Amino acid sequence: MIKQALVSLIILLAFPFSAMAIPAINCHCFTDRAYDPSRPEAADPYFLAATQNTFFATVFGTEKKMIVRKKQQGTSMDDLWIAYWVAEKSDSSPESLLETRGTKNNWSEVSQQLGLSPKTMGASFANAVNNQASAERLAQLVVDDLFTRFKIQSEVELAEIRKKGISNPELILATLISAKTNQPAEKIYLEVTGGPKTWGEKIDEAKIDISEIQKDFSILLK
Repeated sequence: MIKQALVSLIILLAFPFSAMAIPAINCHCFTDRAYDPSRPEAADPYFLAATQNTFFATVFGTEKKMIVRKKQQGTSMDDLWIAYWVAEKSDSSPESLLETRGTKNNWSEVSQQLGLSPKTMGASFANAVNNQASAERLAQLVVDDLFTRFKIQSEVELAEIRKKGISNPELILATLISAKTNQPAEKIYLEVTGGPKTWGEKIDEAKIDISEIQKDFSILLK
């Protein structure tokens, strides 16, 4: 009896430490994936994530399941935007950039280690990196660059809507709805964040099928 009790005690004491050794897994599962008029905001997190993932995959020619897997492994969407964009402009691969990022405190340290030049990254991004801007801010610069490069919005339009506090997922979803309805993206954003609408309601009004939006983004990026 005493021996059994000691074994049980050892197992009980060891369990928390074993659990601590298991890497944290971020679940990016969504129980609500369709617009429900009785709960109009329920699927909004899914709509925002799905449109951002799809736009990312379309721009960089990768698969959405890779994005989801990376998120589940703990990589932030901001770091994904930065790594893939910088890789496109340099000799580095997204994987090597993300691996280096995992050992550094910020992207400024990554840039210094890899010797990424301002000419490679562009003046605005390079200045932000040198000033140790947050990953969120750097990811916004990346998306803004993509929007201007593909002539989705002008720098002036982006600067104006960014002043309102719009995030990358909100900007991408508002732009998709704008393309379908001919309403300004800023108006759509303000209706959702400061008015009576939800993203789900705006998607429903625009008759957008989330499962088909990769086609919409492909057209938008031409």
